[in-house]
Amino acid sequence: MPTPFQALHHPYTRYGAIFFSVILTLHLLASFSSPSYSSTTAAARAKLGLGGDEIGASHYYKGHKRPAGWSPSSFTEGNELSTPESSGNGTKANAAFVVLARNSDVWEILSSIRGMEDRFNSRYHYPWVFLNDEPFSDEFKARTSALASGPCSYGLIPKEHWPPGSEMPEGINTTRAWEAIKEMGKKNIPYGGSLPYRKMCRYQSGFFWRHPLLDDYEFYWRVEPSVKFFCDIDYDPFMYMKENNKKYTFVISLYEYRETITTLWDTTKEFMAKHPEHMPKDNALKWISEDEGETFNLCHAWSNFEIASLSLWRSQAYRDYFQALENSGGFFYERWGDAPVHTIAAALFLPKDQIHFADDIGYHHNPFLACPTKPKGRNCICDPKHPDAFEFHGYSCTPRWKQINTFAG
Repeated sequence: MPTPFQALHHPYTRYGAIFFSVILTLHLLASFSSPSYSSTTAAARAKLGLGGDEIGASHYYKGHKRPAGWSPSSFTEGNELSTPESSGNGTKANAAFVVLARNSDVWEILSSIRGMEDRFNSRYHYPWVFLNDEPFSDEFKARTSALASGPCSYGLIPKEHWPPGSEMPEGINTTRAWEAIKEMGKKNIPYGGSLPYRKMCRYQSGFFWRHPLLDDYEFYWRVEPSVKFFCDIDYDPFMYMKENNKKYTFVISLYEYRETITTLWDTTKEFMAKHPEHMPKDNALKWISEDEGETFNLCHAWSNFEIASLSLWRSQAYRDYFQALENSGGFFYERWGDAPVHTIAAALFLPKDQIHFADDIGYHHNPFLACPTKPKGRNCICDPKHPDAFEFHGYSCTPRWKQINTFAG
């Protein structure tokens, strides 16, 4: 039988010691260099009852400790939102990120939050507002608030703004609506056969900005699940808008599916005729119409990315416009999207110099992307010459936007 000293020289013993040393070294390096790894292992230790300084992720949102590497952010119900004065970061806009998501979207929205925090918000700590037509789960709150560097609020959408199940808003002829939904579904029109998608478009058009959690904000930045931010954002887009009197910012514009908005422009023209007082002479009508408003050229900004002043949607002009759209029933009898609705409103009701094309932000929402043509110094991970880069794509409306503008913004 070998002695203990001889056993140390056995090849298997030596190999095992080397293997253990390598694993231990990698673990220590990861713990010090990667906040996400450190917080994950700490949570695992807590779950297994192994102690440590951190506690399980399921408790983070309750105001306890945060994962290493992230600034503390409190969980609120919407009544304790931070202000620019209390941020500790100097001057900030009165603004928030707004996310419409379901509990099942948690993993996709975590990816979006992490991208936004890494590229921008970890330096500014703007708050996040999450909205859902069902109560958010504890897991959703825990995981999202653990990644956010600013306060998080979670709001429930009222049933009158988002009717449950197969219900539709009061005044909608459900037989007519279901016939349209089934017919569009047969034609394979994107989301044409979906009732929930129609409810979402109606909500984003006419109600999200009415939620009490947004009452005290001036600006918002819409963030959706599974989006990517390709470049560092080395300035504050909210403050840029405030200081330069911008009301609406977009990064991708394209043509809408004509079959989804058959009567949207007719309804809009009727509104324009009744309310000329809502339209400034120097608006952006030429961006969305090439014949002085007779027809709609289908151009619209992709609203899955938009930074906007809530004053636009709160204005009398937009509230009157939305009510006209609501009365027509087109969100359900057709499939009006919030993107063309928002774009038409911005183009009609704002002076065109209050609309901003952000050509310095790298962004991806399947299947298209925006990539700055001058990415130097932004640590971009996108190719502006990629065939899906949309600024110069043949289906892009951004060249026309540039054509009608003589200002640099």
